[in-house]
Amino acid sequence: MDLLYYLRLLRRNWLLLLLSLGIGVGAAVVVTANTPPQYVATISMLVSGHDREGSLSTAYQAGMLSAQRVQSYATLLSSRRVVSQITAPEDIRRLQANIAAEVVPGTVLLRATVTDNDPARAARLANTLGLRFTQLIDQIERPTPGSRPTIKITVVDQAETPQLPVSPKPMVNMAIAVLIALLIAVATLVFRDRLDTTIKSSDTLQRTSKSSTLGIIGYERDARRHPLIVRPRGRSSRSEAFRSLRTNLQFIGVDRQPKSLVITSCLPNEGKSSTSSNLAITLAQAGWRVLLIDGDLRRPRIPTYLGIEGAVGLTDVLIGKARLDQVIQPWGEPRLFVLPSGQIPPNPSELLGSRGMRNLLDQVVSDYDMVIIDAPPLLPVTDAATLSAICDGVLLVARYGKTRQEHILRGTELLSSINARIVGTVMNFVPAKASRYDGYGYGYGYYEASETDVKAEAETPAVV
Repeated sequence: MDLLYYLRLLRRNWLLLLLSLGIGVGAAVVVTANTPPQYVATISMLVSGHDREGSLSTAYQAGMLSAQRVQSYATLLSSRRVVSQITAPEDIRRLQANIAAEVVPGTVLLRATVTDNDPARAARLANTLGLRFTQLIDQIERPTPGSRPTIKITVVDQAETPQLPVSPKPMVNMAIAVLIALLIAVATLVFRDRLDTTIKSSDTLQRTSKSSTLGIIGYERDARRHPLIVRPRGRSSRSEAFRSLRTNLQFIGVDRQPKSLVITSCLPNEGKSSTSSNLAITLAQAGWRVLLIDGDLRRPRIPTYLGIEGAVGLTDVLIGKARLDQVIQPWGEPRLFVLPSGQIPPNPSELLGSRGMRNLLDQVVSDYDMVIIDAPPLLPVTDAATLSAICDGVLLVARYGKTRQEHILRGTELLSSINARIVGTVMNFVPAKASRYDGYGYGYGYYEASETDVKAEAETPAVV
C-alpha cells in the first residue's frame, strides 16, 4: 500500500471522513462544555540549612543537607499529616490528589500547586499549605525541643488568585478530537477495504481471472429502462465501452479467432444478458454476420431486451419440433439474427450438452461470422460450463462492487477443469468516479457527459 492507495481511498470515502470530523468536533464541544473549569495556584518555598559557625565548610554542609532534604519534602508536602491541617477529614483524599509538588532542578526551591474549581479557594489552600508546611518542618527538624531547627522553610512567593483556568482547553480538545476522529476513520476505511474482496479494479479482475480485461462497461442511471445501446442517445459512455470491447475482442487471438463465444458470469444479476445483447449489436454494426443465441434455458432475458417473440426457439430445435431456419429471427441491425431459448425445459443441462446442440453449433458457426451464446451463471448451475466445453471461448462478466474475487477464482477453476478457453473478462456497471480512479475513463472524447452520467453512483439496476 502506497500513498496513492490512501489518497484514492480517502477520496472515494470523503463523506465518511467529513462525518467523522463532524462527530469528533461535536464530541469535543460536548466534553468542553461539560468539563468544570480548573484553576491552579502556585506557591514557592526555599529550603535552607542552618549555619551555626558561619564558616565556609559549615555553609557547604548546610547546603548539601538542604539539597538532600528537598526531595523528601516534595513528597511530604502532600502527606495526610499536612493536608489534614488545612481541610475537613472527608476532603483529605480529594485535596491530596489536587496537590502537586516539584523541586526546581539544580536548586533547593520547592514549588507546590493546588488545583481547584474555585480560583480564590485554590489560592487560599495553597497559602495555608505553605504556612502549615513551614510550621511542620520547624517542628520535626529540631534535634531537641529547645534547640534551633537544622532546616528552615521560607515562603518565597505567595500564591495569587489565578485569573484563567488551566482546563478545559477548547482548542486543544478540538485538535485532539479531530486527530482521533481522522485516525479512527482512516483505520476503519483501510480495515474495511482490506476485508472487502469484491472486484473494484481492472487490475484485481485481471490478476484473479488470469486473463485480460477486455472491457469496462460504465454504469448509466437509465440502463434499467434502456439496456441496449441502440437508442436516441446512442453515443453514450456505455456504447463507446462496447465498441471498445468489440475492438479488443478482434485482437484476442489472431491465429485462434473464436467464432462461437459463451458469455456468462459467476452469479446472477451481474449483467451478462445485457452484455451479450450489446456486444452482438456492436459486432453487427461493424459488418459482422452475428447470431445471438439465448442459451439461458432457465431465466431467458434476450427476448425481453430485444422485444422479440421467444415462445419458440432453441429448445424446440433440440427436441426436433422445429427447424433452425424457422426459429431464427432477424433483428433491427441488418446482419444481426437471434435464436431465442424457446420453452423452458425440465432438463436444461442435458439439452445443452446433447449431440444435437453440438450439431447445431457446427451448423451456425459455418453460417455466421460470430455466434454469441448468453449462458446462465457459472456457479449455481452447470449449463454455462457445458456450453463452454463445446465453444471456442468464454467471456466472463464481473459486476463492480458485487462479484467477489473468490467467485472469479471458483469460476475460472471450473472452466479450466473442462479445458474451456477464457478469452477475457468484462467489468460491468462501473461508476464514473471508479473508472477515473482505475485509469480507464470510458467514452472520453466521444460525447459530452450529462449531469446524470457525472452523478451516477455504484447502485445499479438488477439485470442478469
